Amino acid sequence: MSVESYAAAHAAWAKANPLPRWAARLREQGLARFRELGYPTTKNEDWHFTSAAPIAEAEFEVLLDNPGTVRAEDLLPFTFGHAEWPTLVFVNGRFAPALSNRAALPGLTLLPFAEAWKSHDDVLERHLGKITSMDGQAFTALNTAFLGDGALVVVGKEMEIEHPVHLLFVSDATAARTAMQPRALVVAERHSKATVIESYVSLGETPYLTNVVTEAEVADGATLHHYRIQRESPRAFHVGTVEARQGRDSHLLQFSFATGGLLSRQNVYTGLHGEGCGATLNGLYMLAEEQHCDHQTRIEHAQPNCYSREVYKGILDGSSHGVFNGKVYVHPIAQKTDGKQTNNALLLSERAHIDTK
Repeated sequence: MSVESYAAAHAAWAKANPLPRWAARLREQGLARFRELGYPTTKNEDWHFTSAAPIAEAEFEVLLDNPGTVRAEDLLPFTFGHAEWPTLVFVNGRFAPALSNRAALPGLTLLPFAEAWKSHDDVLERHLGKITSMDGQAFTALNTAFLGDGALVVVGKEMEIEHPVHLLFVSDATAARTAMQPRALVVAERHSKATVIESYVSLGETPYLTNVVTEAEVADGATLHHYRIQRESPRAFHVGTVEARQGRDSHLLQFSFATGGLLSRQNVYTGLHGEGCGATLNGLYMLAEEQHCDHQTRIEHAQPNCYSREVYKGILDGSSHGVFNGKVYVHPIAQKTDGKQTNNALLLSERAHIDTK
């Protein structure tokens, strides 16, 4: 879908999805930035081994509303056997209240954006678009341009959430040839502890685009376990970005698992902006046939006495192609930085290959 096609669809989307004034401005900034950047090309260092051309050339439709035909029993393979977990379900990019479990847990705020715009607008305004950046990030800009539905997770100060929080994004057959732009915001307040799982799954084998952005604020002394599971349709395109900002003595433990999609890209970025904090980034990707999966990680050591650990592994078969690009930036002020990074891949076919940097 061309840049101008998205621009043409934007007015109808904005009319159908009214937002507070500040969020509407953010959405307009996203569109302007996407039109300025255009799709990334292989001349871009971060996209050197992955061509976005299949996404740009595919004909997608931006649906204003698509409730789908998903039933509760269809979700059983994706809920890990824990119906008691607090769960927000989104079908074809839209919140599905009948399929969700809004279980109340002490210290937890779990809301779809449709409700959060009204009751927690101050939280959204304080964080949304402030953690991630649209500079040079075309797909983040595109997601922001179509800001609408999404999930807000807030863990209160000094609270430890008993159960994992599950954000389940489901696509069914009616999502064929559509583009979905879900968003999530996770705020772990001071000295809190929580586990958040994001699942992206499909009930069919239709082609579609999921372009998602998750922002995470991990405050001083907080610990956030974040799991991201990508099991999209074998004909789907998936671009996902997770970006975190960490405070003093905080810890982010992030795990990405990717096995679906024809072409998928996972960006995991975190900034260690508080002294003594740490990040543990792990990932596993399993590919076959013609699948292409690209992982990009960036850890920014911006303060002294911070540590990072990173292990990514891949298993590739058929003519699949894996890409891993891991970056660690150390600021001059970040004395006593401790960072380790490992990337291993197992090729099960002579036609499979991996590009790693």
